[in-house]
This record gives sequence, C-alpha cells and structure tokens, in this order.
Amino acid sequence: MAIASSTSATAGSWTGSLDQLETPVPLVDLERLERNLDRMAVYTASHGLALRPHTKTHKSPRIAVEQLRRGAAGLTCATPLEAEVMAEVCDDILLAYPPIGTPKLQRLMALPDRVRLTVALDSVESAELLARAAERGKPVGVYVELDLGMHRVGISAAEEMLRLARYVAAQQNLVYRGIAFYPGHIRTAHTTNQELERVGEALQSALRALVEADLPPEVVSGGSTPTVWQSHRLEALTEIRPGTYAYNDRITAQAGACDWNDCALTVLATVVSTAVPGQAVVDAGSKALGREPPLNEGDGFGAVLDRPEVTVAKLSEEHGILHLASSGWRPRVGDKVRIVPNHVCIVVHLHEVIYGLRGDRVETSWPVAARGRQQLAGRPRYEPTVTAGYSHRSRAEKPGIKPGATASKPD
Repeated sequence: MAIASSTSATAGSWTGSLDQLETPVPLVDLERLERNLDRMAVYTASHGLALRPHTKTHKSPRIAVEQLRRGAAGLTCATPLEAEVMAEVCDDILLAYPPIGTPKLQRLMALPDRVRLTVALDSVESAELLARAAERGKPVGVYVELDLGMHRVGISAAEEMLRLARYVAAQQNLVYRGIAFYPGHIRTAHTTNQELERVGEALQSALRALVEADLPPEVVSGGSTPTVWQSHRLEALTEIRPGTYAYNDRITAQAGACDWNDCALTVLATVVSTAVPGQAVVDAGSKALGREPPLNEGDGFGAVLDRPEVTVAKLSEEHGILHLASSGWRPRVGDKVRIVPNHVCIVVHLHEVIYGLRGDRVETSWPVAARGRQQLAGRPRYEPTVTAGYSHRSRAEKPGIKPGATASKPD
C-alpha cells in the first residue's frame, strides 16, 4: 500500500480527500469507532465489570488511549511487541499468551519498571520458565488459564489447575492474581441459555475448587466479542477482554454481536476490471483483506459497505472478485468501493497506516505500531495529540464516560 505522505501519515497527522489515497487502503469511520468505544465503556461500567480490551485488533496506542480514557482498567496483548508498544501509554498489561522461549521472556522482562505485568499460563512448565526469567526483576503476575469449552489452551482438570495455582503462589517472584478463560467456542451473540450456563457451571466448579484449596482468585477474567453483551450473566466474572468491538467486522455482524452500521473499518478498493460478465475485480486481494472464512460457509471474504449483498466471492493475492449476480449494480473501471472484511484483526495486521474518516474527508491517520513481531528501527514512539492527548499512568487520571453514551445489546 502506498501512502500519500509517509512522514505525516506515520506521525498520525495526514488529512485530505479519499481521492488522494492510493488503494487498497484501510479506513476507519471515526464516528462509528467513537460510538463503539462508548457503548462498551457504558456496558462494563453499568455491570461492574473491569474492561481490559485486547489490542490485537487495532494494534495502535492511539486507539488504546481512547479506550483507557473511557475507563479501561488496563490492556490485553498477544505478543511481546504489542506489550512493548502498549507500555508507551499504559502501566497495566496482560499478556494473554504463554511466552515460551528465552527471547520472548527477555523482552517482557525489559518492559518499563512502572508496568504491572500479568501473564496467562496453563502449565507448571511455562510458569517455571517465567519464574526463572523474573528472578532478577520485579515480580510478574499470573492468571491460571482454564479451558471451559474452547479446547485451544487452558486447563480443564481441577487437579492440574490447583497444581499450577499452588506453584505460582509459592514463588517469590510470581504473583497469583486470578484465573482467565476464553469462551471462543460460542460463535454467536444469540447464544442459548444452555450454552452459557455450561460455561458458568464449569467456572463455578473451578472457583469452588480454588476456594476450598485456599486459592481464591482476585480476578476472574473472560469474555469474547460474540458473547460480550452477555458477560453480566456469568456471576463470578470480574473482567472482560473483548478486542474486535472497537472496529467490528462482517463476522461480528453475522454473529449478532454488532449491527452492520457498527462496522467502523473498511478497505477502500478500486475497480480495475469488469471484463468478465457478472463480476467486478478490485485491487484488494488476500494481501489487503485476508482470507478468513465467513461465519456462514461459502459466503465470501467480505462485503461492500453500502451494498452488503455484493460479496467478495474469490480472492487472489492482489485481486478481489465481487459477485454481482444478486445486485443490479454494475460498477465501472475506476469506481471506488469500501469493503467490510470478514475478520478485522487480520486486515489491520496487513497494513502500515490507518486513515480516520469523518464524512467523506480523511481527518487523521495513525500507524499500526504493533504490527509484526519485532521493533522496527526508526518507528516513532506514541506522542499524544490534541485529539488523543492522554497518557495512561494511573487510574486516578481517568475521566468519566462521555455524557449521552448508551449501551446496547445486553439483556
């Protein structure tokens, strides 16, 4: 992707019209973004839940600052780079991924001393590695990760959970802070009571075992975007970690966790060919949109924002094929379209800069600072601007939720 002015765009200050941007390029509707952030802040505050948003979606200190301004208790990260970047604006970070390997552990131990670091782990082996890495530094917090149905990571056996919790609690340089889980196996917001009840029952069983072992968790951390608006139904939950909600995407809309007009991020693309009847080719292929399958099998890799019946039926690396059979719209070569991707987290990772749109004009831009795995030489540190001027240093500094913000989706 070419950017109109690489220096100013990277600094987060580029403005102009859409016609000046070379496609494919990611756009964020600023009004939708602000509405999404406000809604989640109101929901968590109204239900007494701590919000620790996952930064894997936006990978940007600029957006993290806005989440913290609205009351987030801290941030969740998946990689050492995300933790390094988010430490520029936040002093309370959870790494929700086991950091196995000396290079990853060294990077985490090199985070600024002011950062209160917590790591989610599911084995004594990983805890032993973390304990050794923390020997010469400050203590590191640990969430014991549970498997409540996702079957990806996490402990399901009570005896293994207690073994890990006891080990962590006994270490001088580790701090047992609670438990974590991810109900990602529940794929729709319209989940049945039975599905969520099974998660709740498994969670209560784990809590009883921990309490009986004199290991009650200070924090019970969970949540996923599809189930986020039902989080208050899990009585023991104290903290949630949604990420996608900031931008939303097509799968989230299909799951019922957001409305179509809540999708803030789109990829602006240009029609480059209409030679084949019944289709149009755009310059956004898999390297711009990703290749995430839809929630409904065979339903394409994205859809046009103002014509959601027009889907991206096929992808090559640099070609996206729009299927026109269900629409009377016939675009011309040179026309621009905005595509809502299936999975926004992947799309953000594929681009260097995000452009913030208000109406039809680009109001601002910001770099995807936590993109990739390694710190890049010359990457600018986050500097607060007039519009995003807030650096999270203590919870006492957080202003309240914006007046007039309203929550939606919960029971």
